Amino acid sequence: MWSSSNCKNIGVVVLLLTVRIVSLLALKVQETETRDATILDGLWNFRKADMLNPEVGFAEQWYRTSFCPPMTKSCIKMPVPSSYNDISQDRTLRDHVGWVWYERQFFVPFHWSFKKERVVIRFESVHYFARVWINGLFVIEHEGGHLPFEAEVQRALNWTSINRITVAVNNTLTPFTLPCGRVVYPNNPDSYPPGYFYQQLIFDFFNYAGIHRSVKLYTTPLHYISDIFIVTTAKEGLEPSLVRFNVCYSESEADNKITRKSATCAVQMLDAHANVVARLSECTGELVIAHARLWWPFTMDANVGYLYTLKVELSVDEEIVDVYRQKFGLRTVRVGHDGMYINNRFFYFRGFGKHEDFHIFGRGFNLPVMIKDFNLLQWSGANSFRTSHYPYAEEVLDYADEHGIVVINESPAVGLHEFPNETLKHHLKVMTELIQRDRNHPSVIMWSVANEPKSYDKGSEFYFRTVINLTKSLDATRPVTFVIGGSNASLDKAAGLVDILCINHYFAWYSDPGKLQLIPYQLSRDIKLWASRFTKPVIITEYGADTITGLHTNPSSMFSEEYQTEFMAQYHGVFDQLRQDQILTGEMVWNFADFMTDQEVNRVWGNRKGVFTRERQPKTAAHFLRHRYWKLAMDIDRMVQVDLAPRSVDEHLIWKYEEVVKWIE
Repeated sequence: MWSSSNCKNIGVVVLLLTVRIVSLLALKVQETETRDATILDGLWNFRKADMLNPEVGFAEQWYRTSFCPPMTKSCIKMPVPSSYNDISQDRTLRDHVGWVWYERQFFVPFHWSFKKERVVIRFESVHYFARVWINGLFVIEHEGGHLPFEAEVQRALNWTSINRITVAVNNTLTPFTLPCGRVVYPNNPDSYPPGYFYQQLIFDFFNYAGIHRSVKLYTTPLHYISDIFIVTTAKEGLEPSLVRFNVCYSESEADNKITRKSATCAVQMLDAHANVVARLSECTGELVIAHARLWWPFTMDANVGYLYTLKVELSVDEEIVDVYRQKFGLRTVRVGHDGMYINNRFFYFRGFGKHEDFHIFGRGFNLPVMIKDFNLLQWSGANSFRTSHYPYAEEVLDYADEHGIVVINESPAVGLHEFPNETLKHHLKVMTELIQRDRNHPSVIMWSVANEPKSYDKGSEFYFRTVINLTKSLDATRPVTFVIGGSNASLDKAAGLVDILCINHYFAWYSDPGKLQLIPYQLSRDIKLWASRFTKPVIITEYGADTITGLHTNPSSMFSEEYQTEFMAQYHGVFDQLRQDQILTGEMVWNFADFMTDQEVNRVWGNRKGVFTRERQPKTAAHFLRHRYWKLAMDIDRMVQVDLAPRSVDEHLIWKYEEVVKWIE
């Protein structure tokens, strides 16, 4: 492979590890003049292995021939993409732990057979562990949900007859997986039958599983563009902006006869109207752009989310063999003593923690729900969200790029209560995959390497120093954090390693439940302790109260819509003071919408902390929060989208932000 030797550093601020790590996953699937693609989504055959005989599919070699012959009752139809848990009426499938099997048949497009090209199978996300066969031949396996994996498969395909793809999926979580979990075998024969076990989750969301995103079959030339890395330095006014780029190219496993000296690149930078604004005939270089249009977040400019395109043509022996177009935005991110700056303007996070979660689909990618969520984000005046607690579909980031919504991109490292080397090794691999996939998205302004780890544990300092060092070596252009929860500023071993302190707090909910009057005292003291010890700006990444839609109490009581609103108002008063003291650089409520969890006595069909229901209908708090976020947009950004900002409170609901705050006080 000659891709590893042509990738170069693109500046002293960036250490591009593709010199040592050959990236085959950085570029998403794209149809171009030189590339084709077909989607294998739809109804697949599905079969569940018995939890007490989990290896039956391997013992009987279900991948050799169809495990779902005609008239069989052992399998069902399963939509892809989706989680399998909520599709049927079978409670054992919803709660299944272990192996399940998918298969479907497909034809390779006939015209592909006339070209000598790579054919690649790509899975955008399978949770958690996957093994893949085509026509009975093993092609790839992958550990970890939420991120893509792929393999060349042209040698396994039937070009003139039907093909069969088989996928085995295992959702079992252990202390060495991300997210973490445990398999528990109760040692009590009086209460549990022989062989009984259950999956213990170390996090508060349902462990949805299956083929969660699209399955794609696509082609590239034998000599192809394998990676494009773009770093920008954005300047306003007359000072020119800079675009550094690095194009990596590779050759197919089936053809390694070419020498890299014969490969050249032609690069064009196109504006949003496809006009060429700069060009260079190099695979690594720098473009200087005068009067550039910068990428701005929502409400910070009249024109948000402006994107350029880098069009790359790869030539071999002076013949164009591959074409790829990579979108990007011109923007710069830095952290000051008082907070986050985008293009040297102060940025205050008005946002949400979210989940990829919806009825029936589970965690399966759902395009209508994605669009609805973004519409609600903008309606509420939010400018940001965190991909809690795992990487989201790349379509989500594409849409955030185009609409100026800022993203804190989080790894699936949730439930880290131990720090063994085996977990660390996997964590490093996950961060590499995540950054390779998402580093060209302008909406992604910070990496979060974990959520609520036991960072007061003595092993956490070495663990997070290793993970954060790798993250910064892969991408030195963005700040890095992990989200702190349940720790103490005086005891934390790892918080000093991050660029911004992201902190979750639930005063008057998990601690001192119902005692709203304690929030100002407890929250203010705690955040000031963190800020003074570590001298870093703070984002509140979670605060919230479970709320049952339609439950009203006066005076307010926990779980009522009134309590959720008063709870938020108490937090907001502290946030405003911390912002004035130049400590706080953002606030994100938990959660955007209600979501499913494991069955627990403190969960009534899921976590109900959403300001929207799971069906995306607003609770009272959504209207209350909307007025706060738009007021912050006007006070801080000095720029609002008039068509989305509320024109009058009474037009939407009786809750007027200033009146509620005054009433609470």
